[in-house]
Amino acid sequence: MTDNMLLLFPPAKINLGLLITGKRPDGYHLLETLFLPMPELHDKMELRFAGKAGDCVLSLSGRPLEGDPEQNLVVKAYRALERHVGSLPGVAIQLEKHIPAGAGLGGGSSNAASLLHGMNQLCALGLDTPTLSALAAPLGADVPFFLYDSPMIATGIGTELTPFELALPYRIELVTPPIHSSTIAAYKALDYRIFDPGRSLRDILAKPATAWKETLPNDLEVPVFKLHPEISRYKEDLYARGAIYAAMSGSGSACFGLFER
Repeated sequence: MTDNMLLLFPPAKINLGLLITGKRPDGYHLLETLFLPMPELHDKMELRFAGKAGDCVLSLSGRPLEGDPEQNLVVKAYRALERHVGSLPGVAIQLEKHIPAGAGLGGGSSNAASLLHGMNQLCALGLDTPTLSALAAPLGADVPFFLYDSPMIATGIGTELTPFELALPYRIELVTPPIHSSTIAAYKALDYRIFDPGRSLRDILAKPATAWKETLPNDLEVPVFKLHPEISRYKEDLYARGAIYAAMSGSGSACFGLFER
């Protein structure tokens, strides 16, 4: 970091278990999941003061992203922070994408959280993590998680976070199929009524990882595998290669496996 520049490395995440527990009257699904950081897969973000107050210019490289840059979560995070503090210095953002979009790895959410954290640091705003989390939540359910650097159990719609100690002495292998899996489409195709709302993620995680194949589900696999049957084959391949546990991350399409070291 210099006085006018900051370099950040927004990490990916995986979901270790994802239990659908209900649905709110406003249509949002209730869930319980463990967010686990995956810092070995990350994007690269450079923030540099530039232009006049309120200027936010985003330049993208690496993996291509569709859509208007002004609608990118990074720019939306800047605007949310700007509304909160009243005014922000202009900033040029260089974002080099390595985390694939539509993979359930939280790349866009991680970028937004890094922008909030980075501008807080670069501008010496002095905002604490709960304040940043409150700004992050409207941007996306998993954005607040990325303000922390540790495993978190998420409940509610994914924004209620509780630290969770997890000893995971396994090698995690991540597979990222060339398939874009829409979170909106996954939840739209989901029938929450087929799942038992009484399940406890903490109780399941307390069991040995060798038991998770039968006890630790990602409930979004049901609709996503119907929409994209080929994703299930990536999970099956991980088991065929010796994983003690394999699952889809979030709403996919990425899958991961736990392997003995």
